[in-house]
Amino acid sequence: MTKAIILQPGGGYQNVTVSTREAPAPTAGQITVRLHANSLNYHDFAVVSGMWGPTEPRIPMADGAGEVVAVGAGVTEFKVGDAVVSTFFPTWQAGEPLVEGFATVPGDGVDGYAREIVTASAESFTLAPKGWSHIESSTLTTAALTAWRALMSDDQLTPGDTVLVQGTGGVSLFALQFAKLAGATVIATSSSEAKLEKLKAMGADHLINYKTTPAWGTLVRELTGGRGVDHVVEVGGPATLEQSMLAARVGGHVSVIGILTGLAGDFPLVTALIKQLRLQGVLVGSRSMQQAMIKAIDANGLKPVVDKVFALEEMVQAFQYQETNQHFGKICLQI
Repeated sequence: MTKAIILQPGGGYQNVTVSTREAPAPTAGQITVRLHANSLNYHDFAVVSGMWGPTEPRIPMADGAGEVVAVGAGVTEFKVGDAVVSTFFPTWQAGEPLVEGFATVPGDGVDGYAREIVTASAESFTLAPKGWSHIESSTLTTAALTAWRALMSDDQLTPGDTVLVQGTGGVSLFALQFAKLAGATVIATSSSEAKLEKLKAMGADHLINYKTTPAWGTLVRELTGGRGVDHVVEVGGPATLEQSMLAARVGGHVSVIGILTGLAGDFPLVTALIKQLRLQGVLVGSRSMQQAMIKAIDANGLKPVVDKVFALEEMVQAFQYQETNQHFGKICLQI
């Protein structure tokens, strides 16, 4: 038996308990991983807080990183001692999107990684970046891969392109880092002057306080000589989508990722039509995308931005801290 966090049906912080689960030996095609870290995402918050809680007892958390401690028959990709990180869609190996919804996602439709030991299919993990700690690697599964897919898989970002990122959550900071590595110009928004200074230190070329400049889409156009940006990493949702579309160039690409401002709202159809925009819904990515991203990370030495680390048993406190919106970068759990 091994320690695990169990979320009771319906979710809610009051339904988070510390318990145990079995950790069976791996069968053919499986590996056993001693997990050392998780990282928090808005999707995990939605599950744990009860926004969309599970219908049965569930081990939460989609992002898990650790060390392989046993390998089942037929597994050649991993060996004991390898540092690994989980995949968001274990059944989506490569190619076009294959999965609708969260039925196969760890921590939501199936048990996740808020536990000490897990035995799962080899496809449920990839190798972690070389030289990264388990805490650092745990930031990749959801946030980093979402940013990578948005910029590199869906739109093939090239040097000289312009990118707009929103806020200072995990997806946005990884998007900033990937965009700068690709030689792009980055415009970043935040409501905090202190956070804008941190974005500047990370390489953001232009900064916008969206609280003092609510019509920031127009300002983005001005900053790009009236053209608009090539790519928007849109994490806000209904309340920010119109400004994102105004900020984009004709034929620009808007990655629709987040629901931070709600689940529904008015859609500026005329703007989408007259600007001939490409709006792409993004729900993380495939295992092959994750492998490509990690290959790029290994080649350039990028490191994630980790804001704060809590103990596994402090999961509720970690999510409550996330709710304050004080963080800059990823919040993680140490197992």
